[in-house]
Amino acid sequence: MAFSLTWLAEVLEDAGLKVAEQPGWRTRGRGDVGTIRGVMCHHTAGPLHGIMPSLGIVTNGRPDLAGPLAQLCLGRDGTFFVVAAGRANHAGMGNWQGITSGNSSFIGIEAENTGLTTGPQADPWPAVQIDAYRRGVAAILKKIGANAIMCCGHKEYALPAGRKSDPTFDMSDFRQQVGALVAGTAPPPTVIPAVDTQGRPTLRRGARGDLVKQIQSKLEVDADGIFGPGTEAALRQFQRDNGLVPDGIVGPQIWAALRTA
Repeated sequence: MAFSLTWLAEVLEDAGLKVAEQPGWRTRGRGDVGTIRGVMCHHTAGPLHGIMPSLGIVTNGRPDLAGPLAQLCLGRDGTFFVVAAGRANHAGMGNWQGITSGNSSFIGIEAENTGLTTGPQADPWPAVQIDAYRRGVAAILKKIGANAIMCCGHKEYALPAGRKSDPTFDMSDFRQQVGALVAGTAPPPTVIPAVDTQGRPTLRRGARGDLVKQIQSKLEVDADGIFGPGTEAALRQFQRDNGLVPDGIVGPQIWAALRTA
């Protein structure tokens, strides 16, 4: 069956976001959606560690709720995982701006976060993730011709009131930032310089050569000179361990950190 939301990956990529298309996503869904009116923001309440450990559950569902549980997942590194092009079981009973058909009318985004703000499982939102969240929502709203008020948190939509707490961030501030992006008045994202002070280029997945081997040696992975998924995963872990943005990209700041590691 052909589903309506097969444009999701392209819209996010055109917004400059990192996108990982999941196998079979274009034909995955609980039937098709209706007219999409907005975007609903969630958090997974999943594990504390990892980029997107809840991906399998969102894709396949739980014993009490069939998947998919959202069209999109958002990892802690700012990567959007595209899960489904059809309807997803993400909304439940609720109302936002008079719309009560949440699953049919809203695209659901499940962002990886424990949902806890205190205690040993507290999970502050990484800047790279929250920035991608805003930009992804803005890109979708522009695509469907809606303004920022049509972005809601699950906690705002769900009835009875108080049934849901996700996401933990302030939705009014989030909508303000999304609105600036939709209007084109937000500052552009920070661009990583093409080279560092020693002339070494910014490297990311797909790069090859001796400089990649140098990175791999520092990260203690197989130094084959190919910047593949294993090297990217090791680099993201290095970045997290050193309090850096885990974007999997070697720019000037990471070259300096690797030199002193």
